[in-house]
Amino acid sequence: MSSKLHICIHGAGGLGSVVGGYLAKSGHKVTLISRPAHANAINAGGLKIVGRLGDMVIKDNLHAVTMPDQVEGEIDYYILLTKAKDAPAALVDAAVLVGQVKTALTMQNGVGKESLLVDCFGKDKVIGGSIIEGGTLLEPGKVNNHVTAPTTAFFGELTGGRSDRADRLAKAFTEANLTAQSVEDIQHVLWEKVVQVSGASAWSASTLSAIPELDYADGISVREGAEHYVTIAKELIDTYKAMGYAPQDFYAPFSFLKVLDESTLEKAVQVCLELGERMKTIRRGIRTSMHEDLVNGKVTEADALFLPLIEQAKKNNVAIPTFLGAYRVIKTIDSNRG
Repeated sequence: MSSKLHICIHGAGGLGSVVGGYLAKSGHKVTLISRPAHANAINAGGLKIVGRLGDMVIKDNLHAVTMPDQVEGEIDYYILLTKAKDAPAALVDAAVLVGQVKTALTMQNGVGKESLLVDCFGKDKVIGGSIIEGGTLLEPGKVNNHVTAPTTAFFGELTGGRSDRADRLAKAFTEANLTAQSVEDIQHVLWEKVVQVSGASAWSASTLSAIPELDYADGISVREGAEHYVTIAKELIDTYKAMGYAPQDFYAPFSFLKVLDESTLEKAVQVCLELGERMKTIRRGIRTSMHEDLVNGKVTEADALFLPLIEQAKKNNVAIPTFLGAYRVIKTIDSNRG
């Protein structure tokens, strides 16, 4: 195992608890900053994780607190995993940790979020990170790790290049059954993920949320649903390519941007229809977090996720009418809930 690290995860709900739990199980010291009920349950009976690696209870090397000023000792890696809308307030609280933190990063969806960490911790302490691991909070003290990818996390320096600190964190994640890579261009990974997640989120939230029972397979297995998905995806891929990037499918098989980009509309639709039918037989209930937010009556993070892409499309004169239409639908729902 790599040398023992102290990793602090701020915003330890479903995903943060899965990541922190596996890192603790592999021997690293982990401090979770979470809501009181979750923290109390973890400290009293351990963290219960169910899902892809079986059922387990993790007690050793794991401690939960409710505020940053309760975190003790030097922190090798501070990882911010709150919702994007909660990040500014969380980092105001985290300012007390500046002297304790060696390296800081966020693994939230979206781009540009690292600037908040730079303002808090200083640019020399911040690296980039991205993850696609599935983590859902089932009840206080219990989470479900329902899905992973062949490579589930990426790390790298914000200005480009790999580094010892990015390599060290990738090694720790990999040894904890969270396969990770340190990469030369983390910005490429971040932008590709925002294209992937935004396309899926805009499509599912605007298409399926009116009927609470529907999931991803219900929509993408219908021809019109698949056509709508492909149209949104191709608009965002064009935006991404206009920035000088080429699709890499970092998060394959969840990402299949290369196929969508290289295929005709009809062939891409057929790929989605076949995916939908497979999903019906393998796993039901899969939804994007934005879809879940709408079903559960919550305001989405559409602005944080979508606006950077909308700005890039405008800057590079790329037409994205279908994506903009989905954004307007979601914003209309949000505006009547906020």
